[in-house]
Amino acid sequence: MSALFQPFSLRGLTLENRIVISPMCQYSADNGQATAWHHTHLGGLSLSGAGLLMIEATAVSPEGRITNGCLGLWDDTTEAALERTLAAIRQNALVPIGMQIAHAGRKASSARPWEGGALLALDAGGWETMGPSALPQRPEERAPREMSDADLARVRDQFVDTARRAVRLGLSAIELHAAHGYLLHEFLSPIANQRTDAYGGSRENRMRYPLEIFEAVRAVVPDNIPVGVRVSATDWVEGGWAPEDSVAFAQALRARGCDWIDASSGGVSPLQQIPLSTGYQVPFAEKIRHEADIPTIAVGLINEAHEAEAIVAQGRADLVAVGRAFLYNPHWAWAAAAELGATVKAPPQYWRAFPRHAKNLFGDTHFGAR
Repeated sequence: MSALFQPFSLRGLTLENRIVISPMCQYSADNGQATAWHHTHLGGLSLSGAGLLMIEATAVSPEGRITNGCLGLWDDTTEAALERTLAAIRQNALVPIGMQIAHAGRKASSARPWEGGALLALDAGGWETMGPSALPQRPEERAPREMSDADLARVRDQFVDTARRAVRLGLSAIELHAAHGYLLHEFLSPIANQRTDAYGGSRENRMRYPLEIFEAVRAVVPDNIPVGVRVSATDWVEGGWAPEDSVAFAQALRARGCDWIDASSGGVSPLQQIPLSTGYQVPFAEKIRHEADIPTIAVGLINEAHEAEAIVAQGRADLVAVGRAFLYNPHWAWAAAAELGATVKAPPQYWRAFPRHAKNLFGDTHFGAR
């Protein structure tokens, strides 16, 4: 029996299998509003057979977007646009839908990746950025504004407001983005955080603001809805955030009611040296799972069913997040189930699609034709 296709529970949410569709930025929103692209993109993935579909990093404010095209959930207009998209998708969706909420910090005001991805000048559609310290991501870029106490309080309130809107939209899970060099990761990493107040210096101080954000969000999300956190388990830079720091952060989050850690890495410095290979981040999920005693999601260059199966079967992580492989094949979970001898949900319109060697792929289904 496949370990990857066993159910898993997070508070009041039970996933039918251990496959998570990773939140993947689409850079296709209109002033933060979901568009027809999101309907097409998310609609297809909602029929994928995965256990959970996570909506892309969704900004808590206009200034918190990575690019002008990033999805947002900060006011009634952005909420209404996403509500329309979700209402259409849910007519046929076979998977619970969650959302990652985020603030890009000093990496905001960037061009879309296919337009170069560089920091936009203020006279070219860019905006003022902010971070824990007035340190740019790259030496040649303009520096962000160091966040004041008023900034800290306002952004905290924005995370809370977005979480409330996500709950109102009926989303099944919420993940805070504290990875990839964005705002909450910037506070954690000594590379980006050189404050001298209560939010800088020691690891305990650098963890303070992300933990405050988590506590504030968890307080307004109903108890039956799980809330997790994506972390960059290491900066891949000497003297930066390290796996041992991530374990300590995960322990503090677990004590505050965190339901999972999504273990990614990198993104805070162009000096990072990442040894890319299949499953290269899995050891971080494994370490955090065992040392912090919290469910983890393994992510990063996991493209084959047998790789995902081994991660779960060997107890290295509880769930596996797959991203780019689902962009290439939106029915990746079907292929994984066929390879592993498991069953998966699919709409009846597609029941005739299963290969002959996997006749039970969709369970006890019958497709008759005249």
